Amino acid sequence: MHVNSSLEFRLLNEFQRDFPLCPAPFAELAVRLGVSEKLVLAELEKLRREGKISRVGAVFAPKRIGASTLAAMAVPPEQLAAVAATVNRFPEVNHNYEREHRYNLWFVVTAASEGRLQATLGAIEKAAGCPLLSLPLLEEFHIDLGFPLHGESVKEKAVARVLPPPSPIGDGERRLISVLQEGLPLFARPFALIAERVGASESTVLTRIGKWIEEGAIKRFGVVVRHHELGYTANAMLVHDVPDERVGELGRSLAEEPAVTLCYRRPRQAPQWPYNLFCMIHGRELAEVEGVIAELRQRHGLKDCAHDVLFSLTRFKQKGARYA
Repeated sequence: MHVNSSLEFRLLNEFQRDFPLCPAPFAELAVRLGVSEKLVLAELEKLRREGKISRVGAVFAPKRIGASTLAAMAVPPEQLAAVAATVNRFPEVNHNYEREHRYNLWFVVTAASEGRLQATLGAIEKAAGCPLLSLPLLEEFHIDLGFPLHGESVKEKAVARVLPPPSPIGDGERRLISVLQEGLPLFARPFALIAERVGASESTVLTRIGKWIEEGAIKRFGVVVRHHELGYTANAMLVHDVPDERVGELGRSLAEEPAVTLCYRRPRQAPQWPYNLFCMIHGRELAEVEGVIAELRQRHGLKDCAHDVLFSLTRFKQKGARYA
């Protein structure tokens, strides 16, 4: 892992969640770390400049404030770079990866509404000239998106839940979401600057963020790390075809594994896509991740379930999701 100091490590590892929601959050971080606010701000700016973090701020929950889906395309290899570039031009696309599979291009699309999402998918399919598989999230078991760097992870017991319909959001809230998507400005009073941009008070902004966290619209608020730049270059999407009546049980069980960073149910799309249980596993080496996958399948009784492992090959795009 390419971490250069104890301060850097603590900022990256300890503040991916439970970020202080107060008028001067970086001063509060400085107190906790035993350093100056100026040093905290300088270190975060350096981490952002080096690409080790994408931002400090909100990670919004899929489908709680808008609509989202995981999409896949089977692109002829000689056209992959061109098609990926076409897909990347859509601002609604945030993650876009080449993976080892016949369906070799995988990307996440988010939008403010289901109607806007479907229109965007149609436009992407038309522009790319390739049929598109849409695999929306049906049930989440673990989508924390935090990434412990110390080699151990203590997780709360996973609780499966069917996502409710998105709550109505007014124009003022939509403006705030749009600004928060960019991350906090690295200044002493970041929420005051955000409040000025959206035409609200600092206290209103802080109250609204706190409410979204309580409601689950924001999964976490803190430092958002970039795995690849921190040395976690082996990224596998493990998919299984699990009997529908066992998806919940197995999803909750897998979600408690320290190696599993994401776990969720998505629909099968027969006959092209037979899998309904998805896990994401990150590691430093390919062999390490392959070993983890073999152990997981053995430990959870998945040996008889059809599966596939899709390692990422090329990262074409990685940015925060946009819902406004």
